[in-house]
Amino acid sequence: MAATKDPRPCSIADALALVGEKYSLLVLREVFLGNGRFDQLVRNTGAPRDILATRLRRLVDAGILTKRVYSERPQRFEYRATPAGLELEGVLMTLKEWGDRHIRKGTDLPMAIEHACGNELVPVVTCRACGDEVRHEDLTAHPQAPGWTRTGPAAA
Repeated sequence: MAATKDPRPCSIADALALVGEKYSLLVLREVFLGNGRFDQLVRNTGAPRDILATRLRRLVDAGILTKRVYSERPQRFEYRATPAGLELEGVLMTLKEWGDRHIRKGTDLPMAIEHACGNELVPVVTCRACGDEVRHEDLTAHPQAPGWTRTGPAAA
C-alpha cells in the first residue's frame, strides 16, 4: 500500500514535529535538571553547537522555553521551561522509566529521580476524571478529524 500524501491528523505527530527532533528532548532534560546555559547544554547533550542553537530557537519560538540574559559582556543566555515546557516533564519521566525497564532492563541505571515523598519516582499515567491507571484495554479511540476513521481514511 502506498503512503498517503495526507497522513492522519494527529496531535502526537504535531508534538513530535516540535520536540521529536534529535536533541530537543535532551535539552528539556537538562533544563529540568537546572542546566540551562548554552555551554552546559552542549556538554551534557553532545549536540553540535549550530544544531543546539537551532533547537533552542525553535523551543523558544514555540513557547516551551524562555531565555534570559545572565551575562551582558559577552552576552550569554540561560534557558528555562515555561509552564507549557514544564508539562513535558511527565512525558520525559515516563520515557525514562520505559527506557530503564525495556532498554537498560533495570541494570546500570544512569539516574534515579526522587519524588517529594522520599521514594524513587515511578511514573504512572492516570485518568484525570476517575484517577484510575491508564491501560491499553480500557481505551477507545474516537477520531474527530473529518474524513478519518479509527482504521484510516473514510471510503471516498
